[in-house]
This record gives sequence, structure tokens and C-alpha cells, in this order.
Amino acid sequence: MTPASRDGAARAGAARGSTDGVRTHLPGATYRLQLHRDFDFAAARRVLPYLARLGVTDVYLSPIWTSTPGSTHGYDVTDHAQVNPELGGLKGLKSLSARARELGLGLIVDFVPNHMGIQGGHNPYWEDVLEHGQASRYAHFFDISWHPLKRALDGRVLLPVLGDQYGRVLERRELRLERRGGAFRLRYWERHLPLSPRSVGQLLAWTAEALPAATDTVTLGELASIRRSVDTLPRSTSADLTDTDRMIRAQEVQVMTRRLGALLEDSGAVRGALDATLDAVNADPARLDRVISEQNYRLAFWKVAAEEINYRRFFDINDLAALRMEDPRVFAWAHGTLFDLLRQGLVQGVRLDHTDGLFDPAGYFQALQEGAAHALGRDGTGREVGDELPLYVVAEKILEPGETLPEAWAIHGTTGYDFLAQLSGTFVDGANEEELSAIYRRFSGDRLSYGEHLYRGKHLIQRVSLPGEVNVLTEHLERLAETDLNARDFTLSTLRAAIREVIATFPVYRTYIRADGQREPGDDAKIAHAIRDAKAHNRRDGLTLDPSVFDYLHAVLTLNAPDGRTRAAYADFALKFQQLTGPVTAKGAEDTAFYRYARLLSLNEVGGDPALFGTPVATFHEAAQARAARWPHAMLAGSTHDTKRGEDTRARIGVLSELPQTWSAYLSRWSPLIRSLETDLELGRAPTTLDGYVLLQNTLGAYPLDGRTEDFADRLSAYMLKAAREAKLRTSWAAPDEEYEAALDALVRGLLTNDDFMTSLTELHGRISPHGAQNGLSAALVRLTAPGVPDTYQGSEGWNQSLVDPDNRRPVDYGALNRTLGRLERGQGTLALARKLLDTFEDGSVKVLVTWAALQARAAHPELFRDGTYRPLDGGRHVLAFARELGTQRAVTVAPRLTFTLTRERTPWATGAAWGTRQLTLPAGTYTNLLTGERLRARGGKTPLAKVLEDFPLALLLRE
Repeated sequence: MTPASRDGAARAGAARGSTDGVRTHLPGATYRLQLHRDFDFAAARRVLPYLARLGVTDVYLSPIWTSTPGSTHGYDVTDHAQVNPELGGLKGLKSLSARARELGLGLIVDFVPNHMGIQGGHNPYWEDVLEHGQASRYAHFFDISWHPLKRALDGRVLLPVLGDQYGRVLERRELRLERRGGAFRLRYWERHLPLSPRSVGQLLAWTAEALPAATDTVTLGELASIRRSVDTLPRSTSADLTDTDRMIRAQEVQVMTRRLGALLEDSGAVRGALDATLDAVNADPARLDRVISEQNYRLAFWKVAAEEINYRRFFDINDLAALRMEDPRVFAWAHGTLFDLLRQGLVQGVRLDHTDGLFDPAGYFQALQEGAAHALGRDGTGREVGDELPLYVVAEKILEPGETLPEAWAIHGTTGYDFLAQLSGTFVDGANEEELSAIYRRFSGDRLSYGEHLYRGKHLIQRVSLPGEVNVLTEHLERLAETDLNARDFTLSTLRAAIREVIATFPVYRTYIRADGQREPGDDAKIAHAIRDAKAHNRRDGLTLDPSVFDYLHAVLTLNAPDGRTRAAYADFALKFQQLTGPVTAKGAEDTAFYRYARLLSLNEVGGDPALFGTPVATFHEAAQARAARWPHAMLAGSTHDTKRGEDTRARIGVLSELPQTWSAYLSRWSPLIRSLETDLELGRAPTTLDGYVLLQNTLGAYPLDGRTEDFADRLSAYMLKAAREAKLRTSWAAPDEEYEAALDALVRGLLTNDDFMTSLTELHGRISPHGAQNGLSAALVRLTAPGVPDTYQGSEGWNQSLVDPDNRRPVDYGALNRTLGRLERGQGTLALARKLLDTFEDGSVKVLVTWAALQARAAHPELFRDGTYRPLDGGRHVLAFARELGTQRAVTVAPRLTFTLTRERTPWATGAAWGTRQLTLPAGTYTNLLTGERLRARGGKTPLAKVLEDFPLALLLRE
């Protein structure tokens, strides 16, 4: 298959189906469901009729593969080859797919190519590696450094699972050998780890010594034979075994285990001697240590993981081990079941998780499309797939402002975080940046810019969370430097410091240089930018590194080598380097700096840049036009399982940008109360004023519109605990400060039970909640009508005032939503209904109306919203408006913004006279407002907004 062309015409062609007669399934609008054992395939099946009536074309499922038992998210996959039994297994998926097909719905599944869950002995592939080491059939699955600098880890995997130092754990008898039949495990509380065959041989030798002298010769002979079979196995440190050798070794171990089990069942003498041996070893720390030392893993205190871990992880999570998906064998194994599901027509598209963690994302995307082509029968037509990608694929990719998606990638776009950030920013009043910044500095005491927080956060992550990964990379670079006469004198510490500095100043998540030297346009410039900034920081901070070390690293990262062999070695390092910059940036930004810099929290969102105070409407239009031309099938997100706040929480917080003086006045009223609830601790007052500022914004943003506050204190306290730990200033996940966290909880509950605070909070809430709701409605309408594939996160057709996970995975009341939809269907398209829903906006029905009406429009006019051009319309600073046009078809979106400033609190909604003399450039035609049923005639040119939005504060106009 040739690399897919990425011009707009090719994409439009793909949308209409391929020239080989096989149509590529392209969704029109998706709906995300979070699956787990309490909401499985059967539960999803029950909501399909509702989703079909709502108007989506595809249901977008969280990972469906077998994962850690009880997982609430599914990203800790333990077996890509099996559909999760907790969800209903393959049978349940088939039933779900069949019902979806009956209703005209497709299924898009979330796939996790970067890593696997390895917790609790539930991953058979990881368990095999622990048992057999480098001789395992699956040793090549995982990104393990088998020969790190630390000699004690040579040929072993570090397992940082102990709650204390190894020696103390051993002395306390917390580690015990156990057996079940002829199989042995090392138990540490709830963990059960396999034993290497060689260590089993040692146990059998001790058992033979303990047998009674009268043991019969047949029994002795069988035990000796089993021991010899252990001794003749290839060593677990043998990395040069063929796949056949590894398979034979595993089979021999299985035979040995069965033989031993049979012997133990038949011989009470052997059984008694073996169990006595296990008891004796468990009672003797020295002997137990001898057995443990024979394992293919090294047990360690969990706190050493950051420094010494020798397998790549998903971020800094020890229980998520990274896969070597660049290995064709691993790819074939991991995708076999996915391709089977495609072949059977059970799923129609794929969302890819964390592809920036892959060794070669571009190569992976291409391989995925080729595999899909084969599964779908698209590769036997006598032609190459070419422009029409056979499978709908979107990838989770965080784009920094100004960064563009590589156009050669064989995907249909991102999962929509870039769109989310652009859209959310349009509801922030950039004119008030300076004033709101001053308020933030005064109240929180934070004097650092976001850029400085990010720089420090990335350094902190490299030093505290991912130093092991940095060390592996440093050792790799040192080996390269040893072969270069001009670099051999760089010490290990110098190289490590240079790597850390360049990663800390890297301007994007990662670059995409490939093994053959191909790269994306701009990759070299991004590397040069990082090198330049690293040198500047080196001078500023007095790090005293020789500047030439940065020049050397620059040469390696850009593959500027004297010969082909050196260039290949440079490429191997560069690709590994690229795999680390993404996790450091994600952890340094989203999980550190986002929680340390709190100027306006609606901007602290995945895909966003808190330093950018709002998105100008013109900038949004430019991005939408580019998406229509280049990525018309990219997803458009509003809320996801990963967002820091639900879309309507962000929408309300955004209103604060319009009223800095009012916000400042309320802060002044609340400050004495907050101070009275603080506690004196050894490290200072608790909570900090920064945490207080974070708390107040989230309290205001997430305060339930429907007034149901029974669990609000618990939700808010859980959020603040996570926020404080992520900030890593006074407490953290690695070193929790219980006193500080107790003070934080006391502040939350103290505020929410204080009558004066609640009176003023509800007062401010009442003033801004209609404008927050307006922002939420406008954002929903724009998302549902802009170029791309709008995704509705579960329950977000109504108000989504969630906080960060797990708060955003709470159960959805589909019964209530279904009843609301039925009411809308019965009162279809009437102004009276729309006005009634607006009057009772707190229950969220008005947002369901907007969602339903827009999705119905997309369903009735799929070509218009899929292939239509995007035409910005001028309505002044308080409107985001555009037309989608295809031939004679036209749909116009009119979404008000900054309505607190517009209305000046004279009216809660931006309707009628609130618009004064403001006008909208509206193309000539007769339109129907699909939200109200009203008709509107425009002569072309300017149309009064008071007329367009006379009775309802937003419009979706369809030309008749």
C-alpha cells in the first residue's frame, strides 16, 4: 500500500467510498461510552435505541480488550487477543454489534498499542517473561533494557513492588514460597510471582535431600529425572534462542510441571518432603533470599522504581509496561483479534491511544491500514489502496499551538483535543488578561509564568518520576559518545544533564524522525529551538555545562553523522529520545504545571496552553477552515474520559474572564474566611493560597445547576486531593503529606458548610450560571456543526459539570435522558418548547435539545456537514458564526459568546434587544431555525442579530 495522499480532494473521495467499489466507513457523529463490568456490552446494547434516536451514527467504545479485573477504564489491557470477559466477551460484543447494525449504527473501538497492564499476575505474557527471562517467548514484546548499567539487573527485570526495603520485607516473613500442584509461586501479600525453572530445580534438590531413606527407587528416579530436565533447559539469560527454541523450552517446563504434579499426587513422601522444604525455606531468610536471587526479576522497594526501572512504562506507572510495537511479531499478535473483528464486520473504526509513545507512529499507522486492508478484503483487487484509507482511524495526539498534524500519516485525524482547546478559548475574554493575571498573582502569590512552571515541571518529572528512563537514554548516548573522538570525554553526568535540559525546553510533545532518516517538516527546527533554549537556560542557571555537549546532542538528534553506520546508531537513539519527550511533556504539563498555574482553569485543559488567554474568533475560523481542507473526518471533542473538567464546568469558569472586578470583590469577601480555616503546619500554612484559588474556581464551575449537592463536598474534596498531589508542591502521590491533605479536606468542607460563604457563592453562581450555560450551549452547537466528526462524551448531551477522573466516569442516567428525548420528539421544533426548556435550563433539557437538533440536521444532510465548505460569518466580538455550504445547501451556526459583557446582567439570555444594533453577515435565503422552528428571511448583507436571536439565544439555520 502506498502512503496515502493527504489533499482535501482525496479525503472527499474517501468519504464517498473508494474507487474499488468498497466503501470506507466514515462516521458522521460519535457517542463515547465508558465500559466496565457494571456497564458492559449488554448495558450498552440497551442504550443503543436511545443513541440512534438522538442522531449519532457510531458508538465509540472505551477499550474492549481483556484488562485488569475490575478496571473502570480498560486502558490496562492484559490481553489484546481476547475480548474482555467482564464486558461479556466475544458473544456480548457480537450481540451489541448486531443490534447496532439493526439500528444503522457503527462501532468504533479504542485500541491501546503502547502498553499493557501487568498488575496482579493477570497478564500471561508478562508472567511468562518473569518466569523465563530473556528466554521467554514474549521477551521481545516488552521494551526491557536487559543489560543496564547496574550489574545486579543484568538479565533481570526490576519489580518495584515492595512496601519497604527488601531486607526488612524478608526479615518480616512477608515473602513466602507457595505451590499449587507442581507449580510454584512467590507470594507477597496479594501478589503471586512465578518462579524460574532453575530455582525450582534448587527446591527439588533440597527436597531430595529431605526424603526418607526408604523412598522407593521409582519415585527417586522420577524426581531425579525431573531435576535433570530442569538442568538441561537453555539458560533464561539466553537472548539468542530462536522462536522454536523458546517454544520448546516453554513446553518442556509445562511437561516438567505436570510430571511433578503427578509425582506429588502419587507420592506422599515426596509431597511431605517438598512441603517441609518450603516451610524451612520460608522460615530462613538466607535460604529464601537464595531462591529469590535465582529469579529473572529483582524485587525492590517501590520508591526505587523511578531511579532504576529497566522497562519502559506508560508515563511513570509501574503497572503499565510499554510494548515494542515496532516489532512485526508483536504487531501481528496484538492486532490479530482486532483484524478478526474487522473481518467479521463487528467493528467499523478504531481510536488509538497514546500513539506518541510508539517507536515509529507513522510506520505503525501504515501497518495498521495495511492489516485492515487485508482483513477487509481490500488488497486483492489488483490495485493498491492508495488515497482511500480502508479503515477509519483517529489517534490521540496532543498538538501544541501552531503545530500541525503530519499530513502523510495514514489516519483521519486526531481525537479532538486541539479542537477542544481552540473552542474553549473562544469563550474567554482576552481583553481582560492583564487584569485577571494581576488578581491571580495577588490572591495566589504565584509570580511565575506558565512557561516557567512548565520548564520546572518537566525538570521535576525527569528528576523524580522518570529518572530511570532518562538514565537508560543517557547510557545509550554515552555508548555513542565513546565512538566519537570529539565526544568521548563527555561524562555520564554531563550527558544526562544535557538530555534533561533539552527535553525540558522541547517545544512540542515529540518529533517524528524515522529510522531511515525521513522526518516531518519542521522537526529539525523544533530540535534546533530546544537546543538553543537549552543553551540559554544553561547560561542563565549557571549549569556550567560545556556548550559543545548540546552541539553533540543536536548532531545526534538530527542524524548529522559522518557515515551510514553512525547515522543508523544516531537514529536508534533519536527514536528512543522521541519516545521520552512525550511522557515528560505530558507529565510536566498536564499533570504538574496545569495544577501549579491557576490563572483561569478553563484554559488548563488537555490540548490547551494556559499561557494563551483565549482564542480569537479569527483564529478559530482559520483552524476550522484548515480542518475542512485537510482533516475533515477528525474527531471534535468537548469532554472526554481524560479532560480535567467537563465541558460545562469549563464553560462557567470561562465567564470569570468577563468580570474581573466582580471576581476580585468576591475573592476579597472570601479571603478572611479561607484564612480562618487554614492550619499551621511545620512547612507553613495549609492549604496554600494557590490551592485556595484552585478550590474557589472549581467550586464555582462545578456547583450543580440542578441544586443536588448531596455528594458535592465529597467530589470536590477528592478533586482537591488529586490536584494537590499532581501539583507536587506540599504533597504528592509518591510522598503524601497526611496533615496537609487533612487541612485541604477541612477547607473544602468548612467552606461548603459556612452559611456566609454559601450565601455569597449562590449569589455569584446565580449571576453567572445563565452565561455559563450559554457558553455550554454555544460550544455544543459549534462542535456539532463544525468541520469534523463531533463526539459526545457519555451524558454530555445534558450538562457535564464533572471534574477530573474518576469524577468524569460517574454513571449516566439514561432513563432520564431518554424521557427528555421523548418529550423533545413529541414537541418537535416549536418555539414554545424551546422557550420552556430555556426557562428551566438548570435540568439540562435545553442542551439535549441543541444536541438532538444538530445531530438530526447532520443525519438529514450528511454530505453538507461532511464535505461542505466552511465560511466564517461576521457578527462582531460577541458571536461565533459560520456557514457550511455544499452546492445549494447551506447551514448557518450562530453561537453567542461573552454574553455577560453583552447583556450587562440586564437579562440572563442573549436574545432580542440585548443585541442592540449589532448585525450578522448572513447570506441571502429563507432559513428555518432548527432549534425553534422559526423561519427567517435574509436579503444578504447585514441582518440584525436581534432578529436572528429574537427568542432563543442561539441558532442553527437551514436554508430551505
